[in-house]
Amino acid sequence: MSRLLTTAATLLALAAPALAESPAPYRDRPFADDVVYFVVTDRMANGDASNDKGGLTGGPEQTGYDPTDIGMFHGGDFQGLAQKLDYIQGLGVTAIWVTPPVVNKVVHKYDGGLSAGYHGYWGLDFLNVDPHLGGNAAFKAFVDAAHARNIKVIMDIVVNHTGDVIQYRECDGSSMSKPCPYRSKGDYPTTRRASDGAAINTGFKGDGAAHQTVPNYATLTDINYAYTPYVPAAEAGVKNPAWMNDPRHYHNRGDSNFSGEDSIFGDFSRLDDLYTEQPAVVDGLIEIYKHWIREYGIDGYRLDTAKHVNPEFWHRFVPEITAFAKAQGIPNFIIFGEVANEKPADLAAYTGILGLPSVLDFGVAVAARDTLGMGADLDLWDGLFRADRLYPKGDETAHQLATFISNHDQGRLAFKIRKANPKMKAEELQARVVLGHALMFFSRGVPTLYYGDEQGFVGLGDDKASRQPMFASPSKQFNTEERLGTIGPRTGDAFQPGHSLYRAFASMATIRQAHPGLRQGRTVMRYFERKGPGLLAFSRIDDARGEQFLIVANTDTKPRSLTLDTEGPGTTWTSLHGTCAAGQGTAYSVTVPALDYIVCRKG
Repeated sequence: MSRLLTTAATLLALAAPALAESPAPYRDRPFADDVVYFVVTDRMANGDASNDKGGLTGGPEQTGYDPTDIGMFHGGDFQGLAQKLDYIQGLGVTAIWVTPPVVNKVVHKYDGGLSAGYHGYWGLDFLNVDPHLGGNAAFKAFVDAAHARNIKVIMDIVVNHTGDVIQYRECDGSSMSKPCPYRSKGDYPTTRRASDGAAINTGFKGDGAAHQTVPNYATLTDINYAYTPYVPAAEAGVKNPAWMNDPRHYHNRGDSNFSGEDSIFGDFSRLDDLYTEQPAVVDGLIEIYKHWIREYGIDGYRLDTAKHVNPEFWHRFVPEITAFAKAQGIPNFIIFGEVANEKPADLAAYTGILGLPSVLDFGVAVAARDTLGMGADLDLWDGLFRADRLYPKGDETAHQLATFISNHDQGRLAFKIRKANPKMKAEELQARVVLGHALMFFSRGVPTLYYGDEQGFVGLGDDKASRQPMFASPSKQFNTEERLGTIGPRTGDAFQPGHSLYRAFASMATIRQAHPGLRQGRTVMRYFERKGPGLLAFSRIDDARGEQFLIVANTDTKPRSLTLDTEGPGTTWTSLHGTCAAGQGTAYSVTVPALDYIVCRKG
């Protein structure tokens, strides 16, 4: 088995890429034609050490900077990211998704210590770039440099919450770990004061869609209906724009349990939950995110925690932002939301309910994890593809789903497989990681690479344990954890275009770019093993060009053969990756090495 796996990995790494046509100009290119590279900016590259502390003085509690701690700022910035554009473009990437660049609350305190806002999801100043990341000028220079290389920039944005500033007199605010239970609208109605039960907010009709009007919220004058919120004097006025400093613009009901009512109205782990039913809040957030398009020419938004925001908000936000972008000369503005749900049918339902053009496809991540790491049946992929018809526009929407197998919250595919198989040899783990990426690149959707996967990063968990720096780091954890196929010293920079995984992923991107049918062709399932590991086969059909592409993946640790029906366009088979017989007709025989894949074109 070892010899077979080594052979497969070598073939994957050294495969000669197809000759690719150049991507269309970034303003003209549809999202379905992109390959996305997702970076945690603070962890990518340190181009200017003078901004590591964000212009602040003191120790980690004051500056947030401590590169020995995986939960603090490490020094990455937009100057560094701009310097690595050639490296990123060499992967075949056509769009870079960056974590929120806005100024964050520097640190939050937890029972176990400190954690910094290096990731961008604790925003305070929503109109400016965090000085830790280089500030406004550095961000503008990065965006311009990416555009000069025909690469789009997608900005992660948050409308659900801000950093934690508002406190409740009934709760211990000394630590983000302290509980502050959700108080429901049934037990604590908006028309009754929590402390004494007195009637308040006379005339307020509630938060239903029909009542989300300026006159209705004008009657909401007393916000002490669930807790007694206040802003500590030391943090008065810290948010920007100014309207964000008013506690009336927040739900103030305590921590969400992420189910039912509190999924929308509760605080996300103590973070200040914006009252997105209020027209003033909707207007304010739309203006904030018009600003980033107008000032920086952003090409798209990834919507954080999208399912925790009321649908009516998105029903205004999406069309207004899209129309504004078009007026600014960005006709193909990208919007995809985070709906953290593993079920394809639920993802499709949320896409329709929220009115989103696209979402992150958690279904692909789950199918890759379970079939490559848990020995699950391959019918998971069949169910995933069949659910595409449930999306609002069927295949059209499915082709725009941001597919991924690793990310900054759930962790890397390599870690998930390693966790389930602690004794698996590194060469087999690497082969499975390559196979997972092949399934992501060649199935429908927009492949979204997570930075570091191309350098063999594994990680030790999810969240901050999966956000390794690509540059030299004093972090003991990051320097001692497993890496696959490492080139050079473990403690040095990890920007090796010669890495076998980098070369394998670049080859996949090149093949995909060379053939429009692999980007926008419809999917036809051909075969899947019904029990345990084996062969998974599907075609991407390009009716307009009269061709089809057969992708066959082998999740078994021994070679597998199969003859299958390939009715559809084309007459003659050629190989794009692996060995494809030069036969004709619809009955087609394939042999796929262990933990490998083939891509065959019939034209």
